[in-house]
Amino acid sequence: MNPLIEILDQTQTHMERHVHIFLNRLSVIFFTVATLILISIFLQTPETCIPANSPIKPHHKFPRSTCDFRPRQFVSIEKRNKRLWSTDDWKKKVASYAGFFSDLGLLTDRSRVLCVSAGAGHEVMALADQGIKDVTGVELVEVPPLVSRADPHNLPFFDSVFDVAFSAHFDEALFPERYAREMERTVRGGGECVLAVEECSDEAAKEIAGLFGRSRFVGAANVSLIGLRKTRIVMKQTQDYRLYLSSWLSLKCS
Repeated sequence: MNPLIEILDQTQTHMERHVHIFLNRLSVIFFTVATLILISIFLQTPETCIPANSPIKPHHKFPRSTCDFRPRQFVSIEKRNKRLWSTDDWKKKVASYAGFFSDLGLLTDRSRVLCVSAGAGHEVMALADQGIKDVTGVELVEVPPLVSRADPHNLPFFDSVFDVAFSAHFDEALFPERYAREMERTVRGGGECVLAVEECSDEAAKEIAGLFGRSRFVGAANVSLIGLRKTRIVMKQTQDYRLYLSSWLSLKCS
């Protein structure tokens, strides 16, 4: 073997051994520092810790520190709702929806109403307060007792079971065409689909109404709803979905 190559190999081997030793020492140092830090964390008491003899305060809903181990007080749904419904903000929003439905002039105490994407249920409570007994609110997240869990793009209802379907969040839909089709499917022939969307022009309102293929555009008006400028769009169902489906199947089979 060439003496020069042999010297280079020995030098490389020597350097690799030193690097390996250095990395081992570095790992030991890091491990030691991490261990000391963990020990200090376990031994020290956080400055934010609430003293053990501190009286329980009603506003302490969640632990203020890692040492605050007191169990959280369970609050029933009824008590939580009572607290929420008594706030001024809730009452104002319910009153705003009540005015919206009163101005609409489509509902009676026998109307069957579906509120799609009902959020916390302001519109459901507003309708119930007006004496409408058959009101159903749905949202992706259940909010009992006002709102049940359901996907607005795949509503768990039979065809043509509601007189009116309403949504104040149609412009937030991921799939507007499917959203509109599901609202329309659940409304009987002669019933109405009502939307409250971000304020827009008549042309834009008619374009939105065009997504409701089996409904006739009745009209649009700018309104104020829960302190926001909205456009109310009303469409009347021109054909019962079951009749539409029957006609469609007849055409497909002929």
